[in-house]
Amino acid sequence: MSQQLSHDPRTDVGTVAMRDLYMKTGQGFLLVFSITSTSSLSELAGLREEIIRIKDDENVPLVIVGNKADLEENRAVPRAKGFSISQRWGAPYYEASARTRTNVDEVFIDLCRQMLRKEDEQHANDGPNDDYKYDHGRSSHRRQRRRRKKDSPRCVIL
Repeated sequence: MSQQLSHDPRTDVGTVAMRDLYMKTGQGFLLVFSITSTSSLSELAGLREEIIRIKDDENVPLVIVGNKADLEENRAVPRAKGFSISQRWGAPYYEASARTRTNVDEVFIDLCRQMLRKEDEQHANDGPNDDYKYDHGRSSHRRQRRRRKKDSPRCVIL
């Protein structure tokens, strides 16, 4: 009698550990669901709570994205539901399509702007020190950011 093993990458110990690591080191997050699947939207609340718990920060840069906007005829999640969650979480909401590239650039631009704003705020709150002189203004900070070492954080998509 053979025993059937099931594998769920969402609960696999190694996968969960890597996901937690990505959440801990990530600076911003795109929470993406399919507008054709109510269950995919339901999973976002848990992901958001996990990110907030791991980061220990209620104000993590994030963008909510309803994907597959090109499949309007198969829509299962009303646009108003996405906006409602967006307002409750204080995060922007976009409907996008990877197939037609609708709003794809915009969601990344919005997320990057949030991340830059948060980084600028953190450095402003830290005050000047030997490693970082904020008194040279925003442009100096951006130049310094561009000169980061090759081992600096990268974008990771799960």
